[in-house]
Amino acid sequence: MSIPNKKLSRRKFLQVAAIAGSGAALTACTPAATPAPAASAKPAESKPAAPAVAKGVDLRIAWWGSQDRHDRTIKVIDMYMKKNPNVKISYEFAGFADHLTKMTTQAAGNSLPDIMQQDYAWIAEWAGRGLIISLDNFATSGALNFKDVSEDFLKGGRIDGKLVAVNLGANSQCFSCDVDDFKKAGLELPKDNWTWDDFEKIAMTMREKAGKWGGSGISNEQIWKSLYLSLGEWAYADNGYEIGYKDDTPFVNHLKMLLRLQKANAIPNRAEDLATFDGKSVEQQPLAIGKAASDSHWSNQVVAVQKAAGDARTIKMVPLPRPTGGKSSNYIKPSQFFSVTRDSKAPEEAAKFIDYFTNDIEANDVLFAERGVPIANKVRESMTPKLGKAQKEMFEYVARVSKDVQPIRPADPAGTADLVKNVYNPQVIDAVLFEKIKPEDAAALLRKETNAILAKNKK
Repeated sequence: MSIPNKKLSRRKFLQVAAIAGSGAALTACTPAATPAPAASAKPAESKPAAPAVAKGVDLRIAWWGSQDRHDRTIKVIDMYMKKNPNVKISYEFAGFADHLTKMTTQAAGNSLPDIMQQDYAWIAEWAGRGLIISLDNFATSGALNFKDVSEDFLKGGRIDGKLVAVNLGANSQCFSCDVDDFKKAGLELPKDNWTWDDFEKIAMTMREKAGKWGGSGISNEQIWKSLYLSLGEWAYADNGYEIGYKDDTPFVNHLKMLLRLQKANAIPNRAEDLATFDGKSVEQQPLAIGKAASDSHWSNQVVAVQKAAGDARTIKMVPLPRPTGGKSSNYIKPSQFFSVTRDSKAPEEAAKFIDYFTNDIEANDVLFAERGVPIANKVRESMTPKLGKAQKEMFEYVARVSKDVQPIRPADPAGTADLVKNVYNPQVIDAVLFEKIKPEDAAALLRKETNAILAKNKK
């Protein structure tokens, strides 16, 4: 059952024509009738009926991520096809930003893959536009088996009560830190309740004592949202059609800190950040390649970071800094989702592959929590004795940080992708860090443009 279509009003979807309904489930092919035997003096010998041959199914799947994720996912796809020889799966993968661009283009051409990796920030918009379908029927039929999965892990994928996305792992934002860099600079790892003031002092000391950037990836929209989460607010109002906070000061202060830190070369300047962090896989970002002592990440990404950094280095995770006087800046988030798109011609078969990804222990021995802590109890239990250094760090971090987190906020409203791509990055972050506009003016501009874009959601 597909989510009802809505008018396509966002810039990224202007080319999308009428939204089609979800593809019908593929059925098994009925075997051809056997011709009657010719007349004979002896009765014909009884022969066993030929086994039914399942009709071939072609599926496409698309995801974003690191090279480590690509390798693991491809291996699991091959395992699934070996177990299900009637299913042929083709795949495509990209970096985070390129994935969304490709999927938006394919939506415009009615050529989305059967299975699409989704982010929590997008699912409300994609569901509202009828681009991904409800999976509740498949959960009822058993094609998706959630008997071993807590509803707490599923609710992030529900929009208006309908399950439109299956959580691939639980995670939370973090700072991944190189233990040896902190020791070299004479610093202890940050405490779980550290502040942005603490971060600034650490970054300055790291540049002076260890000759490295103190951190990177701290200007993106996730950090903007986390600032207000710590203060009991959020970037977007729950109604989905206006900005969610009253005071621009916390964001203005953050922008001023970024200017001070880049001037001191304690973080990458904006040109360096664009070259070494934005749009790069975690294996290519400053922490992994040894240019920074810490990077802002999602907790599941520590697997790829540690692999790229090498076993000789030890990567530890700490929660996000918080504004002075604020509470935790963290929440527990579905790391990514798989959704079935409206263009799928075999949605039930697509759901069965997602079920395999969720519940199969052998598959998860390969995936090995690279997308986050698995949602199926039996998978987590089977994996615990096998955890490597990075996986153990991730499991322990999620368990630790979950004791002091904020409630998960609603999925980002329609228009968020437009806002981030066309306002937040070029008109706010770039403009401030290239010193084209003052932080106060940038924050006011962000408020104005956010309200203008989100106002289109008002009913």
